[in-house]
Amino acid sequence: MEHEAPSPRTRIRRKPQRGHYDTATVAAIVDTALICQIAFNQGDSVHCLPTACWRVGNALYIHGANNSRLTRTLLDSDCSVCIAHVDGLVLARSAFHHSMNFRSVVIYGRFVAVDAPEEKKTALAAFVEHVSPGRSALVRPPNDAELAGTAVLRLRLDEAAAKIRNWGVEDDACDLDIPVWAGVVPLRCTAGEMEAEAACTDFPQPSLPDYLLTT
Repeated sequence: MEHEAPSPRTRIRRKPQRGHYDTATVAAIVDTALICQIAFNQGDSVHCLPTACWRVGNALYIHGANNSRLTRTLLDSDCSVCIAHVDGLVLARSAFHHSMNFRSVVIYGRFVAVDAPEEKKTALAAFVEHVSPGRSALVRPPNDAELAGTAVLRLRLDEAAAKIRNWGVEDDACDLDIPVWAGVVPLRCTAGEMEAEAACTDFPQPSLPDYLLTT
């Protein structure tokens, strides 16, 4: 485990040796995510909703319609945000010791609104760059009406914890002679073949971020 938990609620209790609290590890996991899950309370109900996300500096950003339930509620109460990547299936000799290799981050705090027009434009351009580097210079930026109707929210990464498993099988010694395959099946999220609009077949294909390229 690297560094100390920034708060009691971020301290990893189950298998704490897998925990990481340093900024670089948290940022690297966030930077390879397209979607996060946000858990929050609304009245007597607990909700968990997925939404697109990206990072700029020490903050996670999301966006949505100004009148959406998610964006309204997140400005008034604390929430938790989860990002998880599955990197492999760990197939053991015993059913009990099957596992997964993964990278995950949980972030706690309260979102704040990005209201300044230029800051909002910069944040949304960073979102486009997160999806396709270089693309924000090629496409039309949001107009005033689009900006006015879009909420951009920011959550600092000050209260975050990462948890990682990235190794092989952990079978008991008594199971090592069982005649069955054991090992890791790597899993990767990669981009498929691009499908161009009919009027766009002659244009260069967009660039992709490293986390969507086959390695």
